[in-house]
Amino acid sequence: MSFDRRNRMEQMRGADRARDRRNRVVAIGLSTVVVAGLLGFGSYMLLEKSEAKDRSGESRAQDSKQTEQEKKELADGPIAGEKTWDAAKLGRDHVTTDVKYPMEPPVGGNHNPAWLNCDGVVYEKAVPNTNAVHALEHGSVWVTYTGKASGSDVDALASRVKSTPYSLMSPYEGQAAAITLSAWGKQVTVDGADDPRVATFFAKYVQGAQTPEPGAPCTGGVDG
Repeated sequence: MSFDRRNRMEQMRGADRARDRRNRVVAIGLSTVVVAGLLGFGSYMLLEKSEAKDRSGESRAQDSKQTEQEKKELADGPIAGEKTWDAAKLGRDHVTTDVKYPMEPPVGGNHNPAWLNCDGVVYEKAVPNTNAVHALEHGSVWVTYTGKASGSDVDALASRVKSTPYSLMSPYEGQAAAITLSAWGKQVTVDGADDPRVATFFAKYVQGAQTPEPGAPCTGGVDG
C-alpha cells in the first residue's frame, strides 16, 4: 500500500510539472504574439507618421512654390499712380543732422548712420525721417498714414507689416494722402488696405531691385 501511495504521488507531481511546462510554453507563445503585434503596430504607426510628414513637407513646399510664383507675378505688374525718383540723384551719405527732404515721406537721400528697426515693426508714434530712410536703403517698405485713415485700414495694414520682414509702419501727419507706401526711390498713395496696389508694392519692393543695400539687416538698429 505504501508503494502504491508513493507511485500515485510521483505521478501527481509529474503531472503538475508537465502542466507547468505546458503553461510556460503557452505563456511564452502568447507573449511572443503580443510583442510581435506591438512591434508590427509600432512599425505601422511610424510608417504612417513618416508618410504623413512627407506629405506635409510636400504640401508646404508646394504652398511655398505657389506663394513665390504669386509674388513674382505681382512684382512683374505695374503700379498705377506710382512716383519714381532717380536713385542716382538720391544722396546716401551718413549724417547726424536733420535732413530736409524734397518729398513727404522721404524715399531716399542722406540719412542717419543708425537704421530704424524694420523687421515687421509697427510704430505707434511718428519716427525720425533720417532713420527711416536708412531702413529704406536696406530694402524695406515703409507704410505711413494720417488720422484720415480708417481704423480698419490701419489694423489691416499693421497685420500685413507684422507678418512681413523688411517692412515698417508709423503715423505721418505731414503727408498729403491718408495712406502712403514708400520704398527707396518709389512711392504710391492708396485708397485703403484692400487696394490691390498694396500687395503689388510689397511684392515688388520688399528687398526689391531698387534696394541699394540688399541683405543689409533690419534689426539691431534703433526703435524710433
